[in-house]
Amino acid sequence: LTHAGDVLSVVISPQWISTAKLTNADIENSPGVIIAPGSPYANMDRAIDAIRMARELGIPLLGTCGGFQHIILEYARNVLGCEDAQHAEYDPYASDLFISKLSCSLVGREMELNFVEGSQVAGYYGGLKAVESFYCNFGVAPERADEIRAGALKVVGSDTEGEIRVVELPGHPFFVGTLYVPQTRSLPGQPHPLILGFVHAALSSQKVASAS
Repeated sequence: LTHAGDVLSVVISPQWISTAKLTNADIENSPGVIIAPGSPYANMDRAIDAIRMARELGIPLLGTCGGFQHIILEYARNVLGCEDAQHAEYDPYASDLFISKLSCSLVGREMELNFVEGSQVAGYYGGLKAVESFYCNFGVAPERADEIRAGALKVVGSDTEGEIRVVELPGHPFFVGTLYVPQTRSLPGQPHPLILGFVHAALSSQKVASAS
């Protein structure tokens, strides 16, 4: 965020809030929300509530690694109507797993990604390919991939084997989830394009709120 702020000549003061203490007001009053890696979260339901509010209220949101996984859960529960959608990290024996343990860990791996032409994410990258770093053991359950692909939340990035790695919500100011961790590839003077895009959207959101 500092890298992006320096390039845009703005001072960014991020506030970290544990899901154990997160309130609706925290989300409503924020110009942008990042659901960061580090799951399992202290309060999964609060993380999902934050994602739902950002989605419904048009608040820019970026979810990476565990954040991506919880974007999928929120979407499954509140849009697809799968109220019992679960994450294997919390309950590996749940009957309705949308996030399951990967057959091959991605911790410490770099992978090439392909983006959908015309997507917001491809626009931020300025191209249809990138190499990113992964640090995760969980991803979209293979048997639920078709349900995710068929809905309004669009799959806009996949690895070379076609597995879901990036999602976005068309029509939203910025609602992006990545299974990889773009933060790790940001440098002073060269902010990651998704972080830069998120900050742009958050600044625009703040200006709109001030004007109203």
